[in-house]
Amino acid sequence: MSYQDEFLEIYRSKISREGSVPLLEWLQKTDFFTAPASSKYHCACRGGLVQHSVSVYHTMMEKHFEQGKDSEESFAICALLHDVCKAQFYKEGFRNVKNDETGQWEKKSVYFVEDSFPYGHGEKSVFLIERFLRLKTSEAVAIRWHMGGFDDAARGGSFAVSQAYERYPLAVKLHLADLESTYLREQGTSAVRR
Repeated sequence: MSYQDEFLEIYRSKISREGSVPLLEWLQKTDFFTAPASSKYHCACRGGLVQHSVSVYHTMMEKHFEQGKDSEESFAICALLHDVCKAQFYKEGFRNVKNDETGQWEKKSVYFVEDSFPYGHGEKSVFLIERFLRLKTSEAVAIRWHMGGFDDAARGGSFAVSQAYERYPLAVKLHLADLESTYLREQGTSAVRR
């Protein structure tokens, strides 16, 4: 099963909130299912964004889901949609790279950022999702702060991420699943050489 098929199966079976169908229709009109998850790190390959989203979902469910305490729908929304800000965000291009074996310069495919809507990272995902589907406060906070200390606001000195994690366990669970997926489970998934 492809990552896109797996994403669609999870999405359709776990997310039934009003607005979920138009949101999915919108995603299918973007490059969400073909876009990379990064320009050169994890899942920097065609379809990497959907691969990463599915990986985060599985990590969250395996490591952090507590029956009777957590919502499967909230986990699916947060994991599958936390990076929708990356749809229509990366463009494919080329650069010359020297082949170490031959010493010849070769044209290599790369991804670069072309952000037509510079609204931040987590907050942009929240904004895009809420155009279609109303998020619970815990979901919005989790998606907004899924980058943790890598978020520009946190790096700039904001303590809001700490307050978010203290009040909303879902935010901590999404952040941890995103970290594990990115740095442990998705090793070697980049098609782009650093």
